[in-house]
Amino acid sequence: MVDDAVVATLRGIVIRAACAIADGSSHRRLDEDLVEAGLPPSVGGETKTQRGASSAAAVPDERLRELAVGLVKRNTGLHMLDRMLVQDLVWADEHPPPIPKRTRRDLARALPGWILVNHAQRFHTLLGALFDLSRGDLFFGLEDTSLGGQIDRHFYRNDDWTVEQLFDELGAVDKASDRRFALFLEGMVSGDTVPDEAAQRQLVDAINPPLAGIGLELRETGNADGYPTFHLVATGSRAGRPKQLIFACARKPDLRLIDVIDSDVEVVDPTGDVLVYDRPIGPAGLRWRDLQTWWSDTRQVQDGHQAKRELYQRLGNSVPPHSRHQLLLFRLYHDIYGACLQELPALLPEVWRHWDPKTVKARGKDALLQFRMDFLLLAPAGARIVLEVDGQTHYASEREAADGQRRWLPDGNEYAHTMAASRDLTLAGYEMYRFGTNDLNDEDQARKLVTAFFDSLFRRHRIALAR
Repeated sequence: MVDDAVVATLRGIVIRAACAIADGSSHRRLDEDLVEAGLPPSVGGETKTQRGASSAAAVPDERLRELAVGLVKRNTGLHMLDRMLVQDLVWADEHPPPIPKRTRRDLARALPGWILVNHAQRFHTLLGALFDLSRGDLFFGLEDTSLGGQIDRHFYRNDDWTVEQLFDELGAVDKASDRRFALFLEGMVSGDTVPDEAAQRQLVDAINPPLAGIGLELRETGNADGYPTFHLVATGSRAGRPKQLIFACARKPDLRLIDVIDSDVEVVDPTGDVLVYDRPIGPAGLRWRDLQTWWSDTRQVQDGHQAKRELYQRLGNSVPPHSRHQLLLFRLYHDIYGACLQELPALLPEVWRHWDPKTVKARGKDALLQFRMDFLLLAPAGARIVLEVDGQTHYASEREAADGQRRWLPDGNEYAHTMAASRDLTLAGYEMYRFGTNDLNDEDQARKLVTAFFDSLFRRHRIALAR
């Protein structure tokens, strides 16, 4: 159910945008301009403003969010405050990691402000993209008393505002959403704002100590136009964002390098048994809504309920038939959290991490460990969470017992192999959690265990549950 307060907020934003479009248009072109902005044609009214309001009123509640996001993307008819409201509504669904006020203030006090002053024009562009700088835009003589004008005078030219004062005036400490503040930090250390690598790194070195106290860091994840790029991620998480996911395939996929120089991998899959997700994965991780949108687009399924049903069945069918405990964990996750699944991390089964053209037997002692994961969740802030359901093959082997019968007996080598694979993943930056098949024998008990586990996991990663 859509929150009434959110609907009212979005309705007001769309009305103001439609009226602004009307003010800047002519009666003859008005409907054309409204449609170009994603709004319906006007349905009544004598004045242009009345016609614009009638257009906004004709938008059904369920389309308001989509329409408001489109207005932000097109930069059409929205005041900066309304743009910020829409952005914050959307970002709230991404469950960004919280950054407390104290941490924000500590960051402001630690920042070397002279670097920002040295790149004032570029820094001002960043501020204008994230904050409303037009507040108080009155002019007395030649003095600009807007927030942007005050920043120019007090921070850039007169040097009588500290970075902390700048943050307070922007509302960065008390008012900015967590995602807006994260974008502020990432933008501040980008090459677009500070085209000086040494200065970029100096800013990062000042920012990371306060962030460490809340389990976050600005981590170098690549480069753009010759300058390093930094993103806010959870401390200890895997570096970088996934480039490609090969999943929902219990058999070894057929891969080939079509360009060795660029490490360009192609999955040769004439049967359709392998799923490959190659879309960008943002700071919210890979949510079910993202996966379902990808499925709808690639399979050309228009109906959302049908896409959800098909995707769930396809993922469930990829679990090996003999792995009933693994299948139960998959089913319980979707059953318990079905009401809020869209915003939760997608539970990806049978995810390939290692791939070797040779068999484990042929590779011998140099074989890669943990080549396929039972389940993977890509959570906010770059966290990668692996779930394994351990049957007896993880700690025992079938061999001849003292009475001459073949039985499953404890095997130290198999257990050591399992533990080595866990260490390998943990050291690589993955979170690793193991379930024993005995945990999942009784469905009622398993439901309680799975609910308690995921509730705790989501709290740990600051993922809200809207039950």
